[in-house]
Amino acid sequence: MNRNEDLKMMTEGEIVPVIRAGSSQEAFSVVEAVKAGGIKVIEITMTVPGAVKVLEELSNRYKDEILLGAGTILDAETARIAILAGARFIVSPSLNLEVVEMVRRYGLIVCPGALTPTEVLTAWERGADIVKVFPCDNLGGANYIKALKAPFPQIRLMPTGGVNLTTCADFIKAGADCLGVGSALIDKKAVREGNFGLITERAVEFTKIIAETRRVNYNGRDFSDHLKTLIKR
Repeated sequence: MNRNEDLKMMTEGEIVPVIRAGSSQEAFSVVEAVKAGGIKVIEITMTVPGAVKVLEELSNRYKDEILLGAGTILDAETARIAILAGARFIVSPSLNLEVVEMVRRYGLIVCPGALTPTEVLTAWERGADIVKVFPCDNLGGANYIKALKAPFPQIRLMPTGGVNLTTCADFIKAGADCLGVGSALIDKKAVREGNFGLITERAVEFTKIIAETRRVNYNGRDFSDHLKTLIKR
């Protein structure tokens, strides 16, 4: 798959699960659970023990079955290591322009974190494909995304923080292009207890809500037309 196809996969899939786990084996189990629920975009955070080896194994095991990315990338060196391990998109919690430059050098998708309008615009102007708005819930959740989209309709936004089964449809209606989802999908207690079936059930619920939201008009247009517009940007 090429970069445009990967970007289309991210914006069509909507959900980007932020996978944190206490061990590499837990991470593998979470990936299986999420994938079984219909989500094919996977973000492995660098806080997972042995994260680089997890990325390598997942890349070899699934190839184009999933879109594999690395999260919690704080510097350009780590971004390069993750890319060489098989990550096809890079996500940061903050705006580090050297990370953006490194990922662009490899022709892959970069999603730096930003919060204020100035940071969001700076990230976009410097080459971000999608801007991760984090922590979004602290500034009003879906209403904040709607406020950002008013002056920045051209900027793809991925709210992270406060995205759950109750709010995910509101975020999409507000203009979010994809959603970063953590504990609302990957329940820490379920992971500790090995109850990965619960994670699969939640993944199914998220995908159903997304599908239902897509069926309605998006700002007066069919949602599929909206997606085509996104990829052309």
